[in-house]
Amino acid sequence: MLTAPLDLPPVGTRHVEAQPARPACRLERAAIWHIGARVDQELTTYIARVADGDQAGFASLYDLLAPSVYGVVKRVLRDPSQAEEVTQEIFVEIWKQASRYDVTRGGVRTWAVTIAHRRAVDRVRSEQSHRDRQAAVGAASREVRATPEDEAIDAEDRSRARAAMATLPVAQREALELALYDGLTHVQIADHLGVALGTVKTRIRDGLTRLRSTMGRAS
Repeated sequence: MLTAPLDLPPVGTRHVEAQPARPACRLERAAIWHIGARVDQELTTYIARVADGDQAGFASLYDLLAPSVYGVVKRVLRDPSQAEEVTQEIFVEIWKQASRYDVTRGGVRTWAVTIAHRRAVDRVRSEQSHRDRQAAVGAASREVRATPEDEAIDAEDRSRARAAMATLPVAQREALELALYDGLTHVQIADHLGVALGTVKTRIRDGLTRLRSTMGRAS
């Protein structure tokens, strides 16, 4: 290995030429690079363990990724409580989708942050859609003035509907409330509840059948 020659002073002299210090920034960049490489390798190891259903690996993955995921979500939503809720949903998705991670398409952190951004944007769109529906319903109700008789009938119908909903099994009632009251699609409900899309469709169909039957008997 070749080395640069050293210009040493003659023996017996006290003068020693000061050696130039190595740039600190270069050392810091090297250290940061090594740390980043180590963390990336840890993430790749942990995501493989999560894909095998390893809960301890998932806990370690969560500790490494949570700050980045939460930061992305909070920048989009700006609401800390909503950001925390969506972050939890994202890690549920990561747990379920870990086996689909493809190392050739990017690092684990990039993959997780992409999921986080998509989820946060979906939440913003869902909230906006809900507000738009409420505004439309409010505008329509202001345009059409109900008579006292109409209001009495509506109140009775609402009371009967609530009573009928209360008789449904919890799973059917939950799916119907998300569809009827929150206006979520079947796909969104499946995502929200963490169940298969077919399961959601079955719950809603069976719930509506029982609801019609119950309200038909009540009338």
